[in-house]
Amino acid sequence: MQGLLLAWYDRHRRILPWRFAPGEVADPYRVWLSEIMLQQTTVATVGPYFQNFLDRWPTVIDLAAADLDDVLRAWAGLGYYARARNLHKCAVAVATDHGGHFPDTEEGLLSLPGIGAYTAAAILAIAFDKPATAMDGNVERVMARLYAVTDPLPGSKPILRAHAASLVPNRRPGDYTQALFDLGATICAPRKPRCILCPWTDPCLARKRGIAEELPAKTAKAAKPVRRALAFVLTDARGYVALRRRPEKGLLGGMMEVPTTPWESAPMPALATSRSHAPLAGIDWQPLPGQVRHTFTHFEFEIGVVAGRAAGAGGGQDLVWVAPDALGDEALPTVMMKILRHGLRA
Repeated sequence: MQGLLLAWYDRHRRILPWRFAPGEVADPYRVWLSEIMLQQTTVATVGPYFQNFLDRWPTVIDLAAADLDDVLRAWAGLGYYARARNLHKCAVAVATDHGGHFPDTEEGLLSLPGIGAYTAAAILAIAFDKPATAMDGNVERVMARLYAVTDPLPGSKPILRAHAASLVPNRRPGDYTQALFDLGATICAPRKPRCILCPWTDPCLARKRGIAEELPAKTAKAAKPVRRALAFVLTDARGYVALRRRPEKGLLGGMMEVPTTPWESAPMPALATSRSHAPLAGIDWQPLPGQVRHTFTHFEFEIGVVAGRAAGAGGGQDLVWVAPDALGDEALPTVMMKILRHGLRA
């Protein structure tokens, strides 16, 4: 079976910015960087970010020497910002503790910040061509269909992993791993799998039973909770915008933000009871029509927006005043850009 998949991969492999041509020696830095970026993010989205990082920081040594704020700015828009902080921490660890070379063992890779079981296995297989079981959503879907595993996720993860591990070959494990990724992304798709084009169409039990599109089964997800907050879009006479930095730990840690009330699972806070959270006192805040909505992994976020004008660029050391045309240079997460677009447009 592995030979069938590798033969298919040799003919149909995707050309990706981080992928190496046949016979080319893999660069663990590029493999690691792409795998961190691709976590919960699409290939199409990652491409430009990956190339920008390589242009600015061609090696892990360069990335380790970069300022964290610069890394966060370059990451802005990819989401899951803890990944960016761990990316920088990992680069520093590789540069200082490993002489600029990524470890080539599972134990060594797992000791690095931001590298879990999946990422360690992907690096071992793709960068070092060592047998390893890299389980992502694509691989889970392929295994569920290949072996007709009808037990729902996430409970079926152990059996799916066991099936995947049993197939990893000693010959070309890196290509095999990437072939599985490609098979799930292009042929064994979540909806309307193209079974007639699949190299594993004959051994696939789900296809034989006519249940391929029903797998993998998943336990129904509970509705996401909703959090709400009021955002204060404050400008001065020049039109500069007041921002502040979020705490290093926690959601969006270390990123720049529009000042807000606490994010709580309660009705939208009223302006009259929220002035203590405003970035400056004595401002004539004007509620703006509409709301900003943003989806995080574990909750939905609804934000009311109020706008105000300050006489000068005051507010103490926690506020940073930024020109509107320079906002793109700040480490602003997507939700904050949404708030600013809503507030500044009004």
